[in-house]
Amino acid sequence: MKSAVETLNPTRVRLSIEVPFEELKDSLDAAYKKINQQVTVKGFRKGKIPARVIDQRFGRGAVLEEAVNDALPKFYTEAVNEAEIDVLGQPEVDITELKDGETLNFTAEVDVRPTIEIPDYSGIEVEVDAVEVTDEDIEKSVEQLRERFASTSPVERAAEDGDVVTIDLEAKVDGEVLEDGVASGVSYTIGSGELLDGIDDAVKGLEAGGEATFTSELKGGSAAGKEAEVTVKVTQVAARELPALDDEFAQLASEFDTLDELKADSRKRLENMKQYDQATQAQERVLEKLLELVEVPVPEKLLEDEINTRKHNLEHHQLGQMGLDLEKYLEIQGKTAEEFDTETKDAAVKGIKTQFVLDELVKREKLNVNQEELTEHLMRRAASSGMSPDQFAQAVVEGGQVPLLVGEVARGKALAVVVEAATVKDTNGEVIDLDDDEDETAETVQAASEETPVEDKAEDTAEDKTEA
Repeated sequence: MKSAVETLNPTRVRLSIEVPFEELKDSLDAAYKKINQQVTVKGFRKGKIPARVIDQRFGRGAVLEEAVNDALPKFYTEAVNEAEIDVLGQPEVDITELKDGETLNFTAEVDVRPTIEIPDYSGIEVEVDAVEVTDEDIEKSVEQLRERFASTSPVERAAEDGDVVTIDLEAKVDGEVLEDGVASGVSYTIGSGELLDGIDDAVKGLEAGGEATFTSELKGGSAAGKEAEVTVKVTQVAARELPALDDEFAQLASEFDTLDELKADSRKRLENMKQYDQATQAQERVLEKLLELVEVPVPEKLLEDEINTRKHNLEHHQLGQMGLDLEKYLEIQGKTAEEFDTETKDAAVKGIKTQFVLDELVKREKLNVNQEELTEHLMRRAASSGMSPDQFAQAVVEGGQVPLLVGEVARGKALAVVVEAATVKDTNGEVIDLDDDEDETAETVQAASEETPVEDKAEDTAEDKTEA
């Protein structure tokens, strides 16, 4: 076999491959054997039909087609390995010449990873929010805890803001009661905004037994997005009572003996949260600066696939779970279809560039991922997905996604190298010494390149990549 590579542009090549006919022998034998098992010829036992009879009855062309389909992936893979190119996605294969008994010539156009030059990034400087926890922050945190330990007691008066009412609901669209538009015994805190628009005004001022009707746009269910006439009946009004802010409350709501100790712990937790947010902000901004420094050509087909994948996941998974379609989602977001398409393309481009640049850094810095790092990352991903570590690990292995997780950790380590070399200052002008958590940076990278499984596209089997 002979092969040559022609560079079409920085992200696409054409392989020209010439295969002597004798190298097709194994595939031809396999083709005759396969056809033998599929057809029946009178006078011959199944599987024992001579090759000349198959040629006569079914045509030599059918055998050659089967043989070529079998051989193409192998010769394509050999040519890719010989040329040492890093391919992405499926090739476009064109058989340019097939002479029985002489030669098979074909071309394969395929996207490749571009060659990327990483410049000196040690001069990167970014600014992040300062870590400041105010007394107001502490009070708000303690008040939220206090809300969790509030008690309720029925009252015989009209409902007010903050009361918890028990209500029955009935929704009609075009005068017809919806099958899923009836609910009884619903508990609702007035002012929480957790139900329908307009319900607060409807129930305020009602006592137990009172009812009101209002119009609201349904947020979910069979008639999501439609205007409905909603009847609400109050069956009970209960006042919320907050516990007193004292040492007894601290003992009830925490492991601390005094309110001062509880507040001190709240301050420490808020500081830790803000430090985490600060580190994430630094990673995101350093990554943005790094991408600005590097010229990264993006393969058109890869970008097209990525945009389609993002749109599909949004429409058929995320929005579907919320009972929304794309049109309604854009209306809620106040965006036009053109704005949405532009944002989706920009996000896809950023995701692809992020992977390319950080993968190049992984190679340049010779970064490896050990089992402990992979396990820790898997545990975090499992927690964020709502699955147990065992369930998540099983899903990853069965889905062949282990290389994807390894890539996330490796890119996280690459970004950590860049962050460590960068200068990070807060809004007060203080230089921040970040104690980089490489798994945190992996999460930052994952968010930046979400839904861009470049490894999957690069690591498909050769059989998936070639179509005769």
